[in-house]
Amino acid sequence: MIQIPAQDLRRVAASLQLLRGNEIADCVMRSDLRQLKIELADGRMLVIGVELDEAGRQYHLAADIVVPPEEFTRQLEVSLDPRAS
Repeated sequence: MIQIPAQDLRRVAASLQLLRGNEIADCVMRSDLRQLKIELADGRMLVIGVELDEAGRQYHLAADIVVPPEEFTRQLEVSLDPRAS
């Protein structure tokens, strides 16, 4: 039986709470069952994964929320060609 530390479960629960009420666009489980990726309709992703030690035993449950970068509306154009003025 795998024992998951309570602190790891609290982190996963807190991440899920932040995403509560949002529409899920896609959900993918890795073939080795070590990672679950949930993509939301607004572009954010929740990634829950099991990290293993050198012996292949689970030692950490990680949960991350990935936010897509904001699109830049204004960009500075710089010419690297010395002939351009």
